[in-house]
Amino acid sequence: MSALTSFKKPDPLFRRHIGNPILIPSYWPYQVNAVFNPAAAEFRGETLLLIRTEDLRGFSHFTIAKSKDGKKNWSILPDLILGPDTNIGEEQYGLEDPRIVWLEEQGKYAITYVCFSRGGPLVSVMMTEDFRTFDRKGPLLPPEDKDASLFPRRFKGRFALIHRPIIRGEAHIWICFSPDLKHWGDHRVVIPTRSGWWDCHRVGLGAQPIETPEGWLLVYHGVRVAASGSVYRVGLALLDLDEPWKLISRSEQWVLSPTEAYEQRGNVPGVVFPTGAVVDRDTKELRLYYGAADTTVALATADLSELIQFVKQDSGKNIWR
Repeated sequence: MSALTSFKKPDPLFRRHIGNPILIPSYWPYQVNAVFNPAAAEFRGETLLLIRTEDLRGFSHFTIAKSKDGKKNWSILPDLILGPDTNIGEEQYGLEDPRIVWLEEQGKYAITYVCFSRGGPLVSVMMTEDFRTFDRKGPLLPPEDKDASLFPRRFKGRFALIHRPIIRGEAHIWICFSPDLKHWGDHRVVIPTRSGWWDCHRVGLGAQPIETPEGWLLVYHGVRVAASGSVYRVGLALLDLDEPWKLISRSEQWVLSPTEAYEQRGNVPGVVFPTGAVVDRDTKELRLYYGAADTTVALATADLSELIQFVKQDSGKNIWR
């Protein structure tokens, strides 16, 4: 018997929603090319998605959709379109890939997002209390930078930001800190690419950091460039609860990959790209919202305790490289 035949096929950690994709361009009350990469939050008893919506010029803006159970019967709100501010130079080519966290200390939601300028993509932040009015604070760091989220609380008085700059062509996940959301320092790599692995070419944050008793759960995407193009898959990592620059564990295997037709066919084939998550307070079910093939919004669910157990058990000696 070969070593491979001794492996039992495990039950999937993430289970795709039977109604996937849950949001598609034809649902929109105006003409769009794609709807994908949504941020997610619980807001006034509903699940709120802030969805990247691409127009027929190729520029993106944000649209809000709401659902009572976060799975079906979505209501799209065309009166809450959040587009680029023409007075802000870095937003001239659109807004992309938001993440949302609730900042208890400020009593506001913080939305980190990518905006495109002539200088390239960079990370900006805006604040809101009601998802109707938004206070844009501007860019946090210079280009080229993407895949960013604040943590929902401070660490020894400092805000923390997960982000993914491109440096010398390398694309690792970094963390940095700030006393005031303006001045950032103490930069360091927290999750690097792994040469030869499924996440060898690029890694980037998926959903916003999720606080658990075992540490901060990160759902991240990893990219491997194949002969047919780039393949985006999803992995898990766990950061220390009080010192989030410390990587506790990291899954060796991916936990979600583009295998379904709606993940394989679209504007960018072979992409599952998570950007938002909501944890049910009663059942501890994690709902992961992701862009499929840069065209539609899909949903996968998992048991939070099973994810934590998996990332701790599947972490080997190759946490780093």
